[in-house]
Amino acid sequence: MNIELRPFSTDDYQNFLYRLYSSTRLAELAPFGWDTAQQDAFLRMQFNAQQRWYEMAYQGADHRLIVVEGEPAGRILVHRGSNAHVLVDIALLTEYRNRGVGTHLLRQLIAEAERDGAAVRLQVLKSNPAYRLYERLGFVKTGEEGMYFQMEKPPA
Repeated sequence: MNIELRPFSTDDYQNFLYRLYSSTRLAELAPFGWDTAQQDAFLRMQFNAQQRWYEMAYQGADHRLIVVEGEPAGRILVHRGSNAHVLVDIALLTEYRNRGVGTHLLRQLIAEAERDGAAVRLQVLKSNPAYRLYERLGFVKTGEEGMYFQMEKPPA
């Protein structure tokens, strides 16, 4: 499988990122019984807030489009520091999940951090099945806050 990372274009920001964000949240909204317009309004508000937060809190972070076999499949946002590389966000469209794409990219990030002598840190929703993947890759829980676990993979 050919997996590449590339910078975002203006079109990606306007179209793909919102579609990706929506795909990661639809299951959460199902119990509310909202119609499509209500879901879209809520998701757009949440998406815009998330984008603003990322821009403010992680200025200078490396934001890349994940491309699988030439097709946009997701995004990865990493803020690199001298002591730790923070995986701010990694998200894949539904059809690319559980195919090894995320594992491949996480292993690359871990290898890069180890070369830099840095840890990899992340935050994951307690209900997110990716928590088990992070554990398999050597991340350990370092704390929890509300709905999230903080995790770290120390350098080898």
